[in-house]
Amino acid sequence: MRRYLEILRSPWVGALVASSLLSRLPIGINALAIVLYLREQTGSFAVAGAVSGTMAAGSAIGAPLQGRLVDRLGARRILLPVAVVHAVSLGAIVGLAELSSPTIALLLCGFVAGFAIPPTSSVLRSMWTDLLQPRLHQAAYALDSTMIELIFISGPLLTALIAAITSPAGALIVSAVAVVTGTAIFTALPPTAHVDSSHEREHHGLLGALTSPGVRVLVIASFPTGVGLGMLEVGIPAFSRAEGAAELAGVLLATWSFGSLVGGLAYGMLPRRSLSRTHLAIGALLPLALLPLALAPSVWVMALLVIPAGCLIAPLLATRNEIVGGVAPPGMRTEAYTWPITSFVGGIAAGAALSGALVEGPGWETAFVIAAAISAAGAVAAFFGRRTLMPA
Repeated sequence: MRRYLEILRSPWVGALVASSLLSRLPIGINALAIVLYLREQTGSFAVAGAVSGTMAAGSAIGAPLQGRLVDRLGARRILLPVAVVHAVSLGAIVGLAELSSPTIALLLCGFVAGFAIPPTSSVLRSMWTDLLQPRLHQAAYALDSTMIELIFISGPLLTALIAAITSPAGALIVSAVAVVTGTAIFTALPPTAHVDSSHEREHHGLLGALTSPGVRVLVIASFPTGVGLGMLEVGIPAFSRAEGAAELAGVLLATWSFGSLVGGLAYGMLPRRSLSRTHLAIGALLPLALLPLALAPSVWVMALLVIPAGCLIAPLLATRNEIVGGVAPPGMRTEAYTWPITSFVGGIAAGAALSGALVEGPGWETAFVIAAAISAAGAVAAFFGRRTLMPA
């Protein structure tokens, strides 16, 4: 843990990490809060799910575009204005739902809210090399990945708590306040100003950061990995229901995320190895860790199996993000960081849809086997593109 303490004690890093975490809280809150609130207001899970889906689609489209604008115009000019747009859009969803407005208006607000989630995490990743010594970079990227897991664990729990005390609308208000407050603090810190003044203003046409072969390989590899993990997000609740313990699905998913958090922290404390080889090894191990889930005979065995399956997720994301920093085109690092995670999240959405069809048909066992096979395709893509993953 000494490495993590050293990172957080470095000048400005603790404040940057805390404010970035606060600004990212909506990622863990919004999906559940939107579903709970709109189901309550409209009486329809279909409407609630559609708005949540358009929010995810908006995020997938908005992140790379915002990253490109940050690279060209600077973080301070972009992050806080879009955070305000995100907060206003959440407020608009609440207001429109209270007025029983048409569904299309809710869908539009959902898309705008997703599009305007500020990419503070990508900006922070682009700053690690300037803020920290090289020996701390591995732990820094591991810390970033574990923070994402922390958000996914704490966000739904916080949403459920707020909804129980007040209402689901209260959770959306907390989300709006968090994103504006966190982003305002993040952009006010001196290192963010340094990023604004030190960006190389290079342009690479419509492809932007995708002109880098390494970035393209990571985007291609990230999608099937996301599909495999997205299938588990549906497959695990389906398994729980089949075992007559539907109420334990949340516990299994939380255990899975906890395994990822532990794996990320452990990876950051390991001795420094070849980054590309480590990435390929973790990618190859992930499908092997997913496959045994198809053989789980009980909920308690599944609870044990999801831990090693989760332990590889944060290290995989950490190595992938660190590689991006080395292969990104000059002056386009922020945008480059957004592309693999956008592909990964898109894969999760596709995997959830595919798994839903499989668990209704062949069953959850088939869903887990196919999830492992598809995630293996991501490892194969990274292997064949391994030469592009070496820093120039």
